[in-house]
Amino acid sequence: MLEIGLTGGIGSGKSTVAALLVARGAVLLDADAIVRDLQQPLRPVFVAMVERWGDSIVAADGTLDRQAVADLVFDDDEELQALNAIVHPAVGDEMTRRRGELAATDATVLLDIPLLVESGHEGLGGVVVVDVDPEVAVRRLVEHRGYAEEDARLRISRQASRCGGSAAGWSGARAEAREAVTPPWVRCARGGTCRR
Repeated sequence: MLEIGLTGGIGSGKSTVAALLVARGAVLLDADAIVRDLQQPLRPVFVAMVERWGDSIVAADGTLDRQAVADLVFDDDEELQALNAIVHPAVGDEMTRRRGELAATDATVLLDIPLLVESGHEGLGGVVVVDVDPEVAVRRLVEHRGYAEEDARLRISRQASRCGGSAAGWSGARAEAREAVTPPWVRCARGGTCRR
């Protein structure tokens, strides 16, 4: 198994890069998707969150109201730490379990993990950083996700600084992205720019 880390800020196009790399043969382990799975009603993470914040974070259909959670924790470091204490250990355990299932295979596994670089994951075959000009990210968040411009800029400013690795970035169309993305494990195998 070859493991490649994938990281990038909000609005960078990381999900597009992930989809293109999966189309070229990678197996994706997406931490955000695992979070959503673990936060399904009646699962332990969901129950712990409701115990902490009450029914105000439960939508009318009984699922987690993610915007309500974001509103509670975004500007409150203590509440954010409480959320992380509930979610991160469960995600780490599930990620470890899924990686273990693939360990004996010859798969190229793409680990899409927020704060990948900052959290110090060791032993990866490489790290791909999806980068984009912050103004492009702001535009994407406003046009495609409905953020207010001020909120988009605030969220981008609070993320980790742009960092090294094998970079993929573009300003617009998916076709441009497709041309920009060469599978990073190819560059790693050639002794290219993937970071060990």
